[in-house]
Amino acid sequence: MSAAVAEPTISPELDALINANFREFKEGSIVVGTVIAIRPQVVIVNIGYKSEGVIASNEFDGEEIEVGDEIEVLLEKLEDDEGMVVLSKEKAAYRQNWEKIVGVYEDGGLVKGKVKAAVKGGLTVNVGVEAFLPGSQVDIIPPKDLSEYVGNVYEFKIVKINEDRKNVVLSRREVIEAERSERRQRFLQTVGVGDKVTGVVKNITDFGAFVDLEGMDGLLHITDMSWGRVTHPSEMVRIGQPIDVQILEIDKEKERVSLGLKQMGDNPWEDILAKYPIGKEVSGSVTKLLPYGAFIEIEKGVEGLVHVSELSWVKRISRPSDVLELEQKITAVVLGVSLEEQKISLGVRQLEENPWVKIEERYPIGTKITGSVRNLTSYGAFVGLEEGIDGMIHVSDLSWTRKINHPSEVIKKGDEVEAVVLQVDHENERVSLGIKQVGMDPWENIDQRFKVGDIVKGSVAKIASFGAFVNLEGDIDGLIHISQLSEEHVERVKDVAKVGDDVEARVIKVDRVERRIGLSVKAVSYTEDQLKKESASFETLKPTSDLVGLEQAFNLASPEEWSPSED
Repeated sequence: MSAAVAEPTISPELDALINANFREFKEGSIVVGTVIAIRPQVVIVNIGYKSEGVIASNEFDGEEIEVGDEIEVLLEKLEDDEGMVVLSKEKAAYRQNWEKIVGVYEDGGLVKGKVKAAVKGGLTVNVGVEAFLPGSQVDIIPPKDLSEYVGNVYEFKIVKINEDRKNVVLSRREVIEAERSERRQRFLQTVGVGDKVTGVVKNITDFGAFVDLEGMDGLLHITDMSWGRVTHPSEMVRIGQPIDVQILEIDKEKERVSLGLKQMGDNPWEDILAKYPIGKEVSGSVTKLLPYGAFIEIEKGVEGLVHVSELSWVKRISRPSDVLELEQKITAVVLGVSLEEQKISLGVRQLEENPWVKIEERYPIGTKITGSVRNLTSYGAFVGLEEGIDGMIHVSDLSWTRKINHPSEVIKKGDEVEAVVLQVDHENERVSLGIKQVGMDPWENIDQRFKVGDIVKGSVAKIASFGAFVNLEGDIDGLIHISQLSEEHVERVKDVAKVGDDVEARVIKVDRVERRIGLSVKAVSYTEDQLKKESASFETLKPTSDLVGLEQAFNLASPEEWSPSED
């Protein structure tokens, strides 16, 4: 049996040399190299090839390296123009990071990165490779200033990758929403109706406020903010305010929670009927002034309304702000309480006696009064009787003898007048007065003052198409019909008569019932027989056309026909 031949041993140095000679170097591959020299512009790395490789110093970006360190690099080119191997540490890291990013994307995981800069439409983020974060994906509510995020490190979800262009699109919003959803589920599983929780006011609307409860948004409706009246939620809360609330309702399927603030305290309306019976006097502060009334807080969470009509018995108050101020302390009387609507009606005037209740006792019908004219309207004049109470003189009660079209023809504002009480209606708060009733009705004995055949003098007061009205003694008007103005035919009254003209005429008709006196200019010189004939012919005139009573005539006369300025 022959002796065994021993296998030759190979030293480690020789083994490395053999491996290097037979090792395959492929451009574009990642290899391990050893730093053999560090120069100002480049770092020399040995990858075991026949020549060393070079890497630009700025690729290390401040990283501390020493000779002998092993690093992974990308073999870009085996030989450049100078016969050197071209290597890249950055590109090796980028490829490795890209592969990691793709892996995270495929697994649906999260990646951490640092925001580099704000660009058009969003942010650039370094997650090992440069990625884009759209502005709409930065937060749940898109921020107004993206620059606030630059330099910060966050976790992101990769929502899109383009292998060809090496583009990566991120979302921080989805990460936040996922976290909030998880927190919402935890919250919904751990709380119940009636629980008291603490949150932060996140947003305010016209109908309420949204409160952040550890990622769960709860709605605090305006009606659940206070037992009292709240015009707008901003009166009660502000954004960012920590707030203790009670859970009123939970909808786990829709992930909705209703909250209450007023429920944190006792309901002051529970025994409201016992505390504030009708007729009770209460005190409080004015909290709101509106055109229709004033709100008075009579205790915390309880307000009553004083309607503008309940402020005074006699004063005509247009707006509560004319007599009240905000925060003013006032006393009022409870007029009504609605527990269902949580409303209390108050009155201020009820603190005093209603002056209209015994108005008939103070001003019985027939009483003569003296007062100042406070106001004029087209239908009459208002005369002050006492503070806040006026009597009204209708235009028809200004004169027995004259047709008054407007009160300003005989009286003006501020005049002191004497009148007689004609009617009192305390329910409708009305007192009717008359000036003409102060004296006797001159028409009662008119036939004793004016007889047919009398010669009278007066001045033209008004003219109409059918005749002229003459003011006689005792402020009585007579009518000269157009046919009685002259022996000659008169085409138009104003051709022979003007307002203010003095005239002499003869009475040819006196009618106490119709309150009508007929006059004639042409009959002034008539004999008794001629006068009888003229008077008889006057009787035959038709009231609807040729001759009308004073009431009708004045209604028919237009301003153009009888105005004093008429030429």
